Amino acid sequence: MSLLDEAKQVRAHAHAPYSGFKVGAAIRGESGAVFVGVNVENAAYPEGTCAEAGAIAAMVAAGETRIAEIAVVGDAPKPVTPCGGCRQKIAEFAPMGVPVRMANMDGDEIVMTIEELLPLAFAKAQMEG
Repeated sequence: MSLLDEAKQVRAHAHAPYSGFKVGAAIRGESGAVFVGVNVENAAYPEGTCAEAGAIAAMVAAGETRIAEIAVVGDAPKPVTPCGGCRQKIAEFAPMGVPVRMANMDGDEIVMTIEELLPLAFAKAQMEG
């Protein structure tokens, strides 16, 4: 199953009772293992979690720390892009050339690197020093 298919499949489990906007994400770690996540909304709307953050948390919980590829899928007219916060999270776990596959449920897809999506990401060295 492709990474996009994994993201589409897990999207069905998203918890979006307020917006109705369900998103699924799938990450392939450096080991080849796939980790998935969905958006989870709650009544304190900004306190929900994004699908990408959930997939990153699953990857880290499994003991991996490097993203080799990521896919994000939502039901929208155009491919769904990660929010700014998730772009930064992805950048902290992925080399700048890592592909980010963004799609909608109709099969429209764009692929960009995390560097193209977040050209001025905070670097770990900047945060430490």
